[in-house]
Amino acid sequence: MTIKLPPSIQAYFDADNARSPDAVAAAFTDDAVVRDAGEIRAGRESIRRWKVETDQKYSYTLTEPFLIATENGKTLVTGHVSGDFPGSPVDLRYFFVLKGDKIAGLEITV
Repeated sequence: MTIKLPPSIQAYFDADNARSPDAVAAAFTDDAVVRDAGEIRAGRESIRRWKVETDQKYSYTLTEPFLIATENGKTLVTGHVSGDFPGSPVDLRYFFVLKGDKIAGLEITV
């Protein structure tokens, strides 16, 4: 089943799958915050560096997201991720906060 994602979230996943840190960062607002693996990254440049570091450390693939919901004002997207990271494969939950046509916040959890 294919789900329809908001354009900014689709842009994030497309850029992540293409391994393009610049395009990932462009999906976010200037002051966006990302929480992932116990770290907090604030601002586009910090988010870009996070993607560079993650891509250098791990090889992974996100298959088609299979769930979208709204929870506490956030857009929750769940997708199956596999790769060479601890615990692979896993279904990750992506909690997006959207602001206009950009992502203002993202938290990634198991």
